[in-house]
Amino acid sequence: MAEIIQFRSKADIAEELGQVDLLTAVDVAIRDLREIAERCGEESARIQAEECRQMLERAFDAAL
Repeated sequence: MAEIIQFRSKADIAEELGQVDLLTAVDVAIRDLREIAERCGEESARIQAEECRQMLERAFDAAL
């Protein structure tokens, strides 16, 4: 059976160093908003989180 090793994220490493670059912050926010939208019980809050995620995702993709 294979052992799965979880690598630390760039955000975790940057946070330990006391710095987070803008692209890492946006990337983490996109993932967090996706998870929040999936778990959110109130439809209006879910829609708002999803719209925010989409806006950040477009800006992130454009920056790359």
